[in-house]
Amino acid sequence: MMVSGLQELPEQQRSDAVSSMVYEANARVRDPVYGCVGAISSLQQQIDSLQTQLARAQAEVVHMRMRHLASTSDHPAGTGSTENKLMASQSKSFYYMDTVDQANKTESLWSY
Repeated sequence: MMVSGLQELPEQQRSDAVSSMVYEANARVRDPVYGCVGAISSLQQQIDSLQTQLARAQAEVVHMRMRHLASTSDHPAGTGSTENKLMASQSKSFYYMDTVDQANKTESLWSY
């Protein structure tokens, strides 16, 4: 947007437009080739990595709960409910592991 384009904007939007242009100019100085897109791509990769780490941590929690339920299933009373809980935990574990697999296989939209 050129300076004359700023005059065409409503006054309440001009400050935001200038701030955006300054941010984009600074991003272009830091990364002359990709500019803001490079910053967005980097942040998207961080999000993807953190989502994968979260899915792995959730799967580990489910696995630990499953081991705990298996170790407490020695009690004859309520064995059926423990088995149901164990099966539900296993189902969640498979879901989380599938999520991790998908996160590792899927490329980010911002990848080059």
